[in-house]
Amino acid sequence: MRKFVFIFVVIQMCCFHTEAQISNSDELGVGLRFQKTEQLYWENGVGLDYTSNLLLNKHIHLKMSYATSRLGSAMIGNAVKQDNYVVGADWRFRPKKDFQIFAGLNTGYFHADMENPVFNVLPHNSMLFSVETGLFYKFRLLPLATNLSVGYNLINGDGVSKPGTLFPVFYQLSVFYYIGKK
Repeated sequence: MRKFVFIFVVIQMCCFHTEAQISNSDELGVGLRFQKTEQLYWENGVGLDYTSNLLLNKHIHLKMSYATSRLGSAMIGNAVKQDNYVVGADWRFRPKKDFQIFAGLNTGYFHADMENPVFNVLPHNSMLFSVETGLFYKFRLLPLATNLSVGYNLINGDGVSKPGTLFPVFYQLSVFYYIGKK
């Protein structure tokens, strides 16, 4: 149910910010996220990136994403089906430049679907809290941008009180299309 609520909110945000409604200072990026957890799974999904001059002259970027192993390792192998629902904020150090460095904080919800009733005694859910840093490049001639980052989950799994598949280190590649930008 939470997954459907999250997807509904993402769709509503996209529909709310149509080309005609986005001002020149607003930037809304919608895109794909490819995430690799160190020594574990590929988790892929969708993401949003929003900024405005009202957010400290575009130094702050607000973001949302949904990444799942269902669209990654679990599609082609015997991986645990897990979902990450994340919201966060980044600080962009050079917001006027095409090439930007950023650092941010994320929070959210993690769910691992073990499927087999034998594993019902194990924890399946956890809050997420992570730090992230990386590089962002905005193409000049196209309304596209790409983001490459590394992050660390401050809450990670031990298999006893938190899911054992919630590993600390992850890498992300995101590609965004900016709505309303030419």
